Amino acid sequence: MREGLRQVKETGNIRPAIVAVSGLSSNTGKTTLMCELLERLPGWEAIKLTRGHYRSCGKDPQGCCVSDLIRDEPLVRSGREENYEAGKDTGRFWDAGAANVHWVIAGEDQVEDGIRRALSRVQSAGVIVEGNSFLDFIEADFAIMCARAGENRMKTSARRTVAKADAVYLSTIDQSDGARARIRFDEWRADLSIDLELDGAAVYTKEDIPAIIKQIQYRFGIAQFRYLCKKLVDEPSKMATVCSPGRKPGDQAPIKI
Repeated sequence: MREGLRQVKETGNIRPAIVAVSGLSSNTGKTTLMCELLERLPGWEAIKLTRGHYRSCGKDPQGCCVSDLIRDEPLVRSGREENYEAGKDTGRFWDAGAANVHWVIAGEDQVEDGIRRALSRVQSAGVIVEGNSFLDFIEADFAIMCARAGENRMKTSARRTVAKADAVYLSTIDQSDGARARIRFDEWRADLSIDLELDGAAVYTKEDIPAIIKQIQYRFGIAQFRYLCKKLVDEPSKMATVCSPGRKPGDQAPIKI
């Protein structure tokens, strides 16, 4: 079956496993976590989503670092020559070992188109996507919401996506251990004027990154299995050929599930 999976991937038919890394607020350690994951998932790719505004949007153009790149269509810059810059998020992804990095620059109404264009360029088995708003359009196989162990100023997009999180990752700016980080996060939640329900999402800290990797690998296996089952229903003859080397289309009756 592993050989079959490889052959199906080479035909470009299996979509990559998608891991989402979003943030409850700014400066929650999203990029740092992305790099930690990329270092442990060799061969995976990364997508960075940056939303910009037209200069006529009413916001200060100087405060929007990509405003001059916004066009009538989203811009996707792929490859080291297109987006590597030391110290920037995309550069850090390359340095962490990403097989490829895709930088999506999109206006407010271009996010779906931009992220789908970037995903269509992914050639590896899995990709990690940094951003919040794309989860309104794309279902991730595993979604991680990053938050500070202490106070967070929630983004509007985070309020929508927190319910989709499979896990919450707590970052700290000091040397707090996992237990202390969880206590501080719970204290912050308790003081909120609204209920921030995690719906059973697991809470992780840096100490738990190996456990996060195991969850990603587990979800990756499920995602690929579901895809193959769907292909067995939709294209039984083709899949029988891929999963059984030497067999030609039509050698067996369609498989029914």
